[in-house]
Amino acid sequence: MVSFYLNYSMSKANWQFTILVLILSFTGLFFLFEASTVQSVRLFNHPYHFVTQQAKWLALSLLLASVTYFLNLRIFQRLALVLYFLALVLLALPLIPGLGLTLNGASRWISIFNYTFQPVEIFKFFFINFYASLLAKKTKFISFIFFLIWPGLILLLQPDFGSLLILLFSAMIMYFLSGVDIKVFSTVLLGSVILALIAILLIPYRRERLLSFVKRDVDVQVEAYHSHQVLLALGAGSHFGRGIGNSQQKYAYVPEASSDSIFAIIAEEIGFVGSTVIILMFAAYFFLAEKMIKDQNLNKYQFLLFYGILAWIAAQLLFNLGAVVAILPLSGMPLPFFSQGGSALLSVFFVSAILLNISKSNSKMLR
Repeated sequence: MVSFYLNYSMSKANWQFTILVLILSFTGLFFLFEASTVQSVRLFNHPYHFVTQQAKWLALSLLLASVTYFLNLRIFQRLALVLYFLALVLLALPLIPGLGLTLNGASRWISIFNYTFQPVEIFKFFFINFYASLLAKKTKFISFIFFLIWPGLILLLQPDFGSLLILLFSAMIMYFLSGVDIKVFSTVLLGSVILALIAILLIPYRRERLLSFVKRDVDVQVEAYHSHQVLLALGAGSHFGRGIGNSQQKYAYVPEASSDSIFAIIAEEIGFVGSTVIILMFAAYFFLAEKMIKDQNLNKYQFLLFYGILAWIAAQLLFNLGAVVAILPLSGMPLPFFSQGGSALLSVFFVSAILLNISKSNSKMLR
């Protein structure tokens, strides 16, 4: 993404979006350091292990975004089906013994050259890209469902229900925006909700997580320990926070303090006011994205791809923040640009560059 600065044909909104992405990423890196030092010392006897790893991923993400900005998106459209199936094979690799890594009972990772990453983060884009290509044409309802089934089964086996919900949300948004009949859309939406509830209630740990969210008499030291500690961190932050570096909950009280629950540590240190600024930065991400394509004549594929990506980022953001403030059950979703995890950071940079690419391509057509 650094090479964006060399392209002087970028619109004002594109520049603003690019700068915001950089601000979000470096702010995220700073707070990752704040949240991860204790865990890093405990596990690796070194306070900078996690932030060093994340900095390497950030450098790779910047390079990937810079290349992506100049790609011809027609390649993705023409090869949408092939790329979907290749990504589907990659998504299934963690289930193969000897290739996949199992952590906390879930098989979602593979390891290459001592680096672990989640194939689902790669699959999300190619899934959205395929559906943008599919829905840009007149497609039958059965085709829409057919290509949802296979990633759904794989993600249920891993299990990774949170990512499955993001794919479903993105697909439904794109399906709606494609101009489908509202009655058909309502039927699909209702069916998706029913199937999601069945998938939750049939699996004990998902059912218990949902019940612990709904019940009032839950044991906060057992069933709702994670949520309780997160809320304690939020409360301790009050209006202006304890101060940078002064979080108490990061001392092994909040589980996943540097990944899924990082916003709780941020809120504890910079309080409600500082947290609001972070949330406004995310709101600006969507506002500027929309501003980039204002008055541009996107074709249907570009339109669906653009808003499919925004739906993905929005869903991930809402699932993460919703779980932190206890208005949604915990789902294990990383906070974009902030949570520890190289594959998640790489993917959000990649799709941010895709958004810029779409805007750039159409800006050239308008000139």
